[in-house]
Amino acid sequence: MAVTVDDAIAALKQVIDPELGINIVDLGLVYDVQIAGDDVLVTMTMTTPACPLGAHLVDETTFAVEQLTGAASVDVQLVWEPAWSPMMMSIEAKQQLGWL
Repeated sequence: MAVTVDDAIAALKQVIDPELGINIVDLGLVYDVQIAGDDVLVTMTMTTPACPLGAHLVDETTFAVEQLTGAASVDVQLVWEPAWSPMMMSIEAKQQLGWL
C-alpha cells in the first residue's frame, strides 16, 4: 500500500511538542509533505531557530512517519523561511492555549 500525504499528516499529528502539548501540524510547524513512491519528505520549522527541542522533534517526526505509514525513508528538512509565527497555528491549537 502506497504512502499518501494524508497518511503522513495523520502520523505527524501524533508528534507532540512537549513544551506546549500540541501536535506539530496544529502548531503550524509543518510547511510541506511530499511523497515519492515510499519516500517521504517533510519540510518543517521550529518556533525559533534556537529551539532546544529541535533535534527531538526531528527524531520524533521521522519515527512517527516511518512507523505509522510504513515509509521506506523519511527526510526531514528544517527551514527558517518563512519564520514561524503564532498566526500559523490552527484554530484548535489557539483554543487549546486559551487564545480564542
